[in-house]
Amino acid sequence: MTFYSEKTILITGGAGGIGVESARVFLEAGARVRLVDRSTDALERAAQALGAPGELQVQTNGLADQEDCMRALTDGPLPYALVHLAGISLPDPEDTADLTLFDETMSANVRNGYQLGRLFHAHCAGTAELPTRVVFACSLAFRRGGLDRIAYSAAKGAIAGMVRAMTRRFAPAVHVNAVAPGIILTPMSRQLIADRADKLMSEIPIRRFAEPREVATVIEFLCSPASSYVNGQIINVDGGTIHS
Repeated sequence: MTFYSEKTILITGGAGGIGVESARVFLEAGARVRLVDRSTDALERAAQALGAPGELQVQTNGLADQEDCMRALTDGPLPYALVHLAGISLPDPEDTADLTLFDETMSANVRNGYQLGRLFHAHCAGTAELPTRVVFACSLAFRRGGLDRIAYSAAKGAIAGMVRAMTRRFAPAVHVNAVAPGIILTPMSRQLIADRADKLMSEIPIRRFAEPREVATVIEFLCSPASSYVNGQIINVDGGTIHS
């Protein structure tokens, strides 16, 4: 028996690069994993890549409202940990009167996280021998601002605020933390890297972009007993970019 045996980890945005690698890390540690994503095709590809049908559940769900968020939590065993990676990152539109992208970005990154976090606290606190865990995905963009992504930077700043407030509200039954990745080699970052790879690389002291697993292992740490006194933190996974 491992620590994660019989524990379910709920991962939203689960078909993305970090989501799949996080699932792999938790499955390797003995957990059951529920991957939630709005794309059925992407979930099918993720399930094939992971190859763990007995311990892996997938759920097509856009997390658009309270009902969707409840379904993510309750369609199966209640999760020990919520890893909220769902979100979008797109350049701001040229039309300054067009708020469609802003509204979609806040909904896809923040609104669903707010609902899921509160529902998780209401239904999943105290369901394990240790405090249950919530891990959000913040970003390098919230600390320095995305050059062409004001909406995305604002959304990730909102997530940082939620982490701090939920930490105070949910303790001691739930620990709430976040990871703040830099440039990760995932489909979400592909265009950004294509547009200005040299400039981005020059700002990273260790002179490379990160693999998704390098974020996934930090997420696993934040859900493990090893992080028993880590709460309310936003962990940079950026190769030293912010503090250099």
